[in-house]
Amino acid sequence: MQNTFRSVFISDVHLGTKACQADHLLDFLQKITTETLYLVGDIIDLQEMKNRAHFVDTHTRIIEQVLDMARTGTKVIYIPGNHDAFFRQFAGQTLSGIDIRLNARHTTSDGRTFYVSHGDEFDQMIKISPLMLAIGDRAHGLMLSLNQWINGVRRLFGLPYWSLAGYLKTHINKAKEFIERFETAALKSAKNHQVDGYICGHIHYASFRIKDDVLYCNDGDWVEHCTALTEAPSGQLNLIHWSEQPRHLATEPLNDNWGFTPNGSPTPSKAT
Repeated sequence: MQNTFRSVFISDVHLGTKACQADHLLDFLQKITTETLYLVGDIIDLQEMKNRAHFVDTHTRIIEQVLDMARTGTKVIYIPGNHDAFFRQFAGQTLSGIDIRLNARHTTSDGRTFYVSHGDEFDQMIKISPLMLAIGDRAHGLMLSLNQWINGVRRLFGLPYWSLAGYLKTHINKAKEFIERFETAALKSAKNHQVDGYICGHIHYASFRIKDDVLYCNDGDWVEHCTALTEAPSGQLNLIHWSEQPRHLATEPLNDNWGFTPNGSPTPSKAT
């Protein structure tokens, strides 16, 4: 898999918690080369660490790796989210080579402009279903524990990894409705900012969606799905998964009438 990019966007790492897939993220950061690295919020879970901190050596090495990337030429931009909102007070400052911002505008090599933010600002614009609130907040740890138990059993039978939360988000109507409302809010915000698209995280669901030539990009998370949004030197945006078997997930859609299968092959789909 290609590992040289013009820009990389990651979010929802949740360092300091057991849920963080730190080994995969460290491997990813050590093997890629990128001109710009965007940390799009919830990188260090200060909110959860108030109750119980799980900051092991791999978590520390991730921070050291990011600092090393900043020292050796990678432009690192940190946009705090709701779980690391403490760092928002430092917006406009550069700490250890890392630029801290409340949001950013990113211009791709093909000239498109994207507004970048964590995405939690949309929580006040849309009605959050109890299911999604449970998935995304206090009950998330319990769900992840159940997910680990399920996958422990699956491994005994030689079955591959399976995400419980990911299943719920794509198979329960209330969850799907929440995701659609979130995407719609981001697309409307992109139009208000007069940009070509919106890049965010927050809901732990990597995806592309295009409407009226405005592109929504969600970079996913490093708790369950281990996904990142990448920009190729040409400006093309892609979603990738990185674990024991890194793979390409999707390429940005061409227009409102095209969607993409998980392997990136274009397939006709109804415009949304």
